[in-house]
Amino acid sequence: MGDEVLHYLAPRAGGVYCDATVGGGGHAQRILETSAPDARLVGIDRDPHAIDAARERLAAFGDRVTLVHGRFGDAAEILQALGALPLSGIVLDLGVSSPQLDMAARGFSFAQEGPLDMRMDPTRGETALQLIERSDVDELARILRDYGEERYAQRIARAMKEAVRSGALRTTTELRAVVVRAVPRAMHERIDPATRTFQALRIAVNEELAELERFLAAFPDLLAPSGRCVVIAFHSLEDRPVKERFRELEWTSRLPADLAAAAGERTRPICRVLTKKPVVATDEEIRRNPRARSAKLRACEKV
Repeated sequence: MGDEVLHYLAPRAGGVYCDATVGGGGHAQRILETSAPDARLVGIDRDPHAIDAARERLAAFGDRVTLVHGRFGDAAEILQALGALPLSGIVLDLGVSSPQLDMAARGFSFAQEGPLDMRMDPTRGETALQLIERSDVDELARILRDYGEERYAQRIARAMKEAVRSGALRTTTELRAVVVRAVPRAMHERIDPATRTFQALRIAVNEELAELERFLAAFPDLLAPSGRCVVIAFHSLEDRPVKERFRELEWTSRLPADLAAAAGERTRPICRVLTKKPVVATDEEIRRNPRARSAKLRACEKV
């Protein structure tokens, strides 16, 4: 959704921007091209492989680019330390990236066999297998329900623990096989039965929703007046808190100004929502990139 990001971010010369999930640098490159000759960009990513890819792709922009190995939930601290505040705009492209999905050794996908890792930062933290091994059935079931909205969470959790005890759960394809056996065959038709389980474990391993909550709490203070925030989410667990936070920042009291002030209620919005409904990928983009079919973009502007 590169065109949509540029439309709502509206980058311009002289601005300071942050791509807080820089990945391979696709959005960052277009922001820098559009904001030539002198806008600056800070790219943040917790995946060191992504930082390496972005560094190579953005090398031509020289000192207009600063890349940081870090988490987007720490954007406030990172940007403060760099002296990069206030921002003209910030973009957040959530979820797992195509390079991460396509690399079997990262363990994000059951399409090919790989270790049960799923860490976005492979240099630290516990793997998906370690999470499964240390969690009991009830905790695993909670993860599958809360982060995967999986109706058969308890059955799948029991099956995973049994597979761990028997030594039959080490790889992504083995995990898929465990889930397929645990889920009734009638549920195999619409999407692969392992999809929700893989999503849930990935979110839990990387603490993705807690990370998003920290970002949403902090981002208004990072923006200059008229600065914009653009977020692309890929499922309702990501999109819902973005929508609710943007609405909350736009809310103002209906009381007269003096009564609102006395009640401690806001009389002016903090941000203006630019997307009353989420922006979705075009049919043409979905044909080029099927993974874009679930993308939802929302944007707001600081008042």
